[in-house]
Amino acid sequence: MARARPQFVCANCGAVTTKWQGRCESCGEWNTISEEAPAAVPVALRSARGSPVELTALAGETHEQPRIFSGVGEFDRVIGGGFVPGSAILVGGDPGIGKSTILIQVAAAMAKAGRRVVYVSGEEAIGQIRLRAERLGLRESPVSLAAETQVENILATLAAGPPVDLVIIDSIQTLWTDIVESAPGTVTQVRTSAQAMIRYAKASGAAVVLVGHVTKEGQIAGPRVVEHMVDAVLYFEGESGHHFRLLRAVKNRFGPASEIGVFEMTDAGLKEVDNPSLLFIGERDAKSPGTAIFAGIEGTRPLLVEVQALVAESPLGTARRAVVGWDPSRLAMLIAVLETRYRLRFGSHDVYLNVAGGLRIAEPAADLAVAAALISSRAGVATPPESVYFGEVSLSGAVRPVTQTMMRLNEAERLGFSQAVLPAGSREGVRSTLSLNEVTTLADIVAAITAESTANRGGRTLR
Repeated sequence: MARARPQFVCANCGAVTTKWQGRCESCGEWNTISEEAPAAVPVALRSARGSPVELTALAGETHEQPRIFSGVGEFDRVIGGGFVPGSAILVGGDPGIGKSTILIQVAAAMAKAGRRVVYVSGEEAIGQIRLRAERLGLRESPVSLAAETQVENILATLAAGPPVDLVIIDSIQTLWTDIVESAPGTVTQVRTSAQAMIRYAKASGAAVVLVGHVTKEGQIAGPRVVEHMVDAVLYFEGESGHHFRLLRAVKNRFGPASEIGVFEMTDAGLKEVDNPSLLFIGERDAKSPGTAIFAGIEGTRPLLVEVQALVAESPLGTARRAVVGWDPSRLAMLIAVLETRYRLRFGSHDVYLNVAGGLRIAEPAADLAVAAALISSRAGVATPPESVYFGEVSLSGAVRPVTQTMMRLNEAERLGFSQAVLPAGSREGVRSTLSLNEVTTLADIVAAITAESTANRGGRTLR
């Protein structure tokens, strides 16, 4: 029998090479390749021939499977309305952020509703899980627990009992299988173990949730191929200094991506936040310069959030730019537009930008709110407290329309705002009691704020 040759696997993308090299040719990352023993392939699989499968037409009747509600409304919102039978979900997040807490709450809620739930932990003992459940008031929930890391034992246990509705694996990095001769947590072990659990989900109809560790860059550790194998990828986010957590879907085959669920961390576990807009703008100072309310969309949910900017003279030769919760490149672009088109000088000023509450915004529609906050801080004049802002800003300074205008205005109206500053042309087809202030370029906002600043300064212009 020929000797199996060692293989070298990239920990970032899972690419396999026959020799070690410092840089992966597939993903371009450095120092991610390590040696692993190849997976053993049974002789029966190597010699077996394939058999033809039946081909069907694209047109035909489809029967959508009913969702299984988790009992936690915000969790159901993120995954698209409940668990799809036979689906596989990957949940990632920083250590201590609350992944195990939210999943034990979901498991307890489903078990109380009559579903059979199995919680398998590879990191904690049974006693530790019971202590957490007791602290959360879930000790009497009929959840089946197991502390096991070998995939074959887990699958045998699941097959021996009655049908299961939900299986939670905490975490995928601790699993190992006899098929692979490498340590748990390696690329091959993670990939092979994930494949086995996903095959079980598809064959049995049970929903499987895999918990994944994250790297220092915030990405789920292990090969990226695992994210492609599962049906949904969720990230549990939050700042250590804030009491709320965000569950965000970055991939979902059965629902909208970029959907978020908001939870508040309390002594009794994670509590759902039904109205997150009040959470992000409830403690704002409407009279302080440098703030603006952004009417955004996260997934299918309208969300109002406060954008804070501070522009201060820099004592250093090179001005500082610090951003929390937004793209630093877009901030640099907006500063360049304001300096070039409207002669507002930021070169000798430090600029600090923060999205209140620790929320991270990726929507281009936030450009107008950020620009208003920057102009307000630079001029020392507060923006109108009853106004919300949304719109995309181009390099020419033009304000471009964005989608879902009606949802943004309805959310602002519901929370008591009376005015909206939005791109020109957004009024068509929109019915709202708000006063709509359409702007074509940033010149309209610059003129309004700098005029107020000039009046406050006794006729001196802003430089």
